[in-house]
Order: sequence, then C-alpha cells, then structure tokens
Amino acid sequence: MTLSDDVRRYVQAPNIAHVATVLPDGGPHAVPVWVGMEGERIAFLTSPRSRKGRNLAADPRVALSITDHDKPNAMAHIRGRVVEVVEGDPAWTIIDRLSDQYLGMPYPLRSDRVVYLVEAEHAFAQEFG
Repeated sequence: MTLSDDVRRYVQAPNIAHVATVLPDGGPHAVPVWVGMEGERIAFLTSPRSRKGRNLAADPRVALSITDHDKPNAMAHIRGRVVEVVEGDPAWTIIDRLSDQYLGMPYPLRSDRVVYLVEAEHAFAQEFG
C-alpha cells in the first residue's frame, strides 16, 4: 500500500509514534519510537533483544499511532507488518538519519540496534476540532 500524503507527513516529521506489537500471550505491547520513511516503508529502530524486538520476531504485525508534535488533536494511524529487518552499516545509515531528524545529530549509542521496515496495510490521518 502506498501511504497518502496526509499520512506520510506524520511519518516524515519529527513526531513520536507509538508502535503496538503482540505479546506472546496475545496481548498488546505499545511503546514510543522514532519513525521515518525508507522508500514506501516506515522505519523505526530498536534493540532486537527488546520486548518489541522479541515480539516482532514471533509475530510481525504492528500498529502505529502518530500524533502531530505541534497539534495534539491531529493524528495518523497505520496497521501493517514488518517485512524486513535491516542490520549492520545499512541500519546505521537509517538510524543516523532518524536521529538527525529528532536530535539533530548522529545516534549516540553505537551498538545493539536494528531497523524494522513496515509495509502499511491500512492507514489514515485525521484532525479533530
């Protein structure tokens, strides 16, 4: 699925997204992450040993909720699945790009991170009030 421009602008701006993954018992697990676009896919980073990393190894389904940093009544919602895990130097290129977007500098930790690429299956954006 190609993201609409309305949804894409939330992903490309330095907005915090909450990513929900599926726990081993089937329950939800949601945490804040940085997001960005890699082609038509949504990218976020984490440790592969984190709870979300372990959840994604077992079940690639995700949901992302993104609120506009400057307008908390505006949001995007995306459901999809992780289709690729990027490791090594290619991952660090993406991670540093995301870090520059959010912090204005390369990512400060230099180990134990990979990038997850999500293909959207359903996405919309809306603004309230």
